[in-house]
Amino acid sequence: MNYSDPFERQKEEYKKLVRQVKPKPRVVKNGIMAFLVGGIICAAGQLLMNFFKARDLGTQDAGLATAVVLVFLAAFLTGLGIYDEIAKYAGAGVIVPITGFANSMVAPAMEFRSEGMVFGVGARLFTIAGPVLVFGIVSAWLAGLIAHILSF
Repeated sequence: MNYSDPFERQKEEYKKLVRQVKPKPRVVKNGIMAFLVGGIICAAGQLLMNFFKARDLGTQDAGLATAVVLVFLAAFLTGLGIYDEIAKYAGAGVIVPITGFANSMVAPAMEFRSEGMVFGVGARLFTIAGPVLVFGIVSAWLAGLIAHILSF
């Protein structure tokens, strides 16, 4: 090849080197692992729900108890560093909404625990949760207001 720009050859060589060392995506394997692990988490949630319903809790109360247990387990496993190890293999499968949310709250807090309980853990605990809670509360308030206006 005849390169008019002295940097063109260098750019082409760099692109060739990048193509050689760039890891090949494993989309199928990652998809299967996400499906399996996400399914296992959801199945565990359903087993918990059935467990609580068998203990004479109503559907809403059993759902609440299930959510509390799943959030606790995700936060606890994040604190121990186990959740991140599972995520290495499961990928998106661990982002099942309730466990992923618990992980996203605890992970920043654990990262900054060396700064103390207030300025480290306390300040970072709501890094992700704060905007989500604010958005949820404002959305619920607006939906209630619109429903109230439309009911007249």
